[in-house]
Amino acid sequence: MNPTSTDTAGSFPGALAAETIRASSLYNKDLAPVSPERRTWRTYNYAALWISMSVNIPTYMLASGMIAGGMNWKQALFTVFLGNVLVLIPMLLNAHAGAQYGIPFPVFARASFGVLGANVPAILRALVACGWFGIQTWIGGEAINAMLVALIPSWGRFAYGPALCFTAFWLLNVLVILRGIETIRFLQGISAPFLLLIGLALLLWARSKAGGFGPMLATPSKFQNFSEFFRFFIPSLTGVVGFWATVSLNIPDFTRYARSQRDQMIGQALGLPATMTFYSFIGIAVTSATLIIFGQALWDPVAVLSRLGNPFAVVIAMLALLIATLNVNVAANVVSPANDFSNLSPRRISFRTGGLITCLVGIAMQPWKLMANYGSYIFGWLVGYSGFLGPIAGVLICDYFLVRKKNLALQDLYLRGGQYEYSRGFNWQAITALAAGAAIAFIGLAVPLLRVLYNYAWFVGFAVSFLAYLALMKVNQPQPVAQATD
Repeated sequence: MNPTSTDTAGSFPGALAAETIRASSLYNKDLAPVSPERRTWRTYNYAALWISMSVNIPTYMLASGMIAGGMNWKQALFTVFLGNVLVLIPMLLNAHAGAQYGIPFPVFARASFGVLGANVPAILRALVACGWFGIQTWIGGEAINAMLVALIPSWGRFAYGPALCFTAFWLLNVLVILRGIETIRFLQGISAPFLLLIGLALLLWARSKAGGFGPMLATPSKFQNFSEFFRFFIPSLTGVVGFWATVSLNIPDFTRYARSQRDQMIGQALGLPATMTFYSFIGIAVTSATLIIFGQALWDPVAVLSRLGNPFAVVIAMLALLIATLNVNVAANVVSPANDFSNLSPRRISFRTGGLITCLVGIAMQPWKLMANYGSYIFGWLVGYSGFLGPIAGVLICDYFLVRKKNLALQDLYLRGGQYEYSRGFNWQAITALAAGAAIAFIGLAVPLLRVLYNYAWFVGFAVSFLAYLALMKVNQPQPVAQATD
């Protein structure tokens, strides 16, 4: 298909309109719509993107945490697969606008939240990415610390060793950000194979130590009945959905480069569920094996790798893990929040500045507490932030598909005083709907009898905000925009 076809081209502004957009205070080159000739990503690119983003240590730990919590391997694998199929739905729905109009997530959010109100969902999403940045940096610091202990055993007795290693890896991330996007692209090309090799090596090592796949996967579920399993299953499923709830919002940042809607949809459908399920199986199998090998479920792969026994093997494994973690961290957790922070003041905050803000906030969120145990990680972090991101997805999808019928006025997304100005730049219907969804989701934390609402945080927040926004906008229905659609 020709990249300029209406399947993705939407209504790209002409020369005069483009000049008007560029003169706006809401514009910078990082937020600009992608021209049709630059929309060259095909099915393979999107499948490869998801392979590179899914093969990471938090994916492993998401699945291994379920084993540590009491699931058997079949229950954990089913939970991971189902959660990724479910999150693929809002992923593809939000991806449509990026491919159709060539716009990133913060600009897409202006249609529903207003040209200034879009900063609310953008910053909420950015803060979650900052937390992920901190988590990945903490994992990288742990890898450096384990490598030093293997080389210099006395390092393990140094009380400030983990903190120094965390700081060193944080500075390495900052250096990559300052060097720019080309360094990120280089790292992305070499990282996923490293993590795949680490995962496969761990799997083979665990198989050998545990006496084969039979004993590894024979560990029974700790749950005595379906009721016990279900109480653990629901927040775990919400955690899986929450794992990619961030990217399900900012997926237009990537699909704005799509050659066609078909390319991005098929690429994502092929890449996300399959890769997440495969790499999760490695985490599930290895963690199950650690019950046999060590007598306890080690859900942290760094802890498992550090017990390989051979210092040379530990160093090689940790170096590979460092390179891969560095790439995933910058590509998945810096690019999007950098754009989100840039949206606050496009003329003053560049991509690099936004990236540095991400690094600083990532430390402030204290990732060592988020990763203290599998309960903090899955039920505190993943489920918790999904209560904010589900409502945002509900508003975005309702507005784009039901209220606007996929028609956006591209020029007005970059201008003050246009149809997305609402009330001084804010659409209070959208913000009210977001607040209602989040409030209902989080009421379960305050009222024990309603804990189920928190366990379903993403789903509850999505449904409440979707319906609330639809009802509120019926009172103030925007005029339809005449635009080309696919």
